[in-house]
Amino acid sequence: MIDKTEDDLKSLELTVSDLGKAIADMKERVATLGEEIEALEDGIKALDKQVADATAERKEEHEDNVETLASDNAAKELIGMATNRMNKFYNPKLYKAPAPEALAQVAPPPAPETFGAYAKKGDESTGVIAMMDMMVADLDKEITEIETEEKENQKEYEQFISDSAGKRASDAKSIEDKEAAKADLEGNLVSSKGEKASKLKEAMATAKFLSEVHGDCDWLLSNFDMRKTARAGAVDSLKKAKAVLSGADYSLLQINRH
Repeated sequence: MIDKTEDDLKSLELTVSDLGKAIADMKERVATLGEEIEALEDGIKALDKQVADATAERKEEHEDNVETLASDNAAKELIGMATNRMNKFYNPKLYKAPAPEALAQVAPPPAPETFGAYAKKGDESTGVIAMMDMMVADLDKEITEIETEEKENQKEYEQFISDSAGKRASDAKSIEDKEAAKADLEGNLVSSKGEKASKLKEAMATAKFLSEVHGDCDWLLSNFDMRKTARAGAVDSLKKAKAVLSGADYSLLQINRH
């Protein structure tokens, strides 16, 4: 019985020890998951801010480009009107008549007074028209650059938004999975703590019982020699008493015969 009780106690102590290690491991894993979840949540907040900043910047940049393009196109139109008006007098072959509805709105330029004046102004007009053509070429170049930049920036922005959405979804899924794992661990932690407390209580009761049994056995063992001597003395006394009684009976028998 004592051997079995000692084996039970050892088994209980081992179970309590294993549960303690498992509880410590689960606590560490719960803490780690909590840190990972917090890091992912901070990352999502930072990503959302980056998306908001990029969106605001792209909007502002787009509005600036639209405004610049509108200004450049308006300048080109004015330069074109001025060049066309000069061509009417100085280079009629290049002149383009305005639409009928625009004729009433555009006042014709004053005609040259003399042939000499015409020739002089014609020479000057060639330089002015050339300068205007250069201005238009510069505006066309700027318009092309802005349009190209606008397309590239919009493409980069859309790619960034797409990548950010994918990462956000992935991180959100990771948070969901880690929170589920953390909840399971916390449930197991509570269960393991309860089981450990129960096993510890059972081990303490078994140890107490074993101590009491050992106490009784130790008392018996410590008094065994004394009790053995006492019992031996009692047995010897009984034998002597029996011998005395046997001798008394024999004497009585002898007296009766005489």
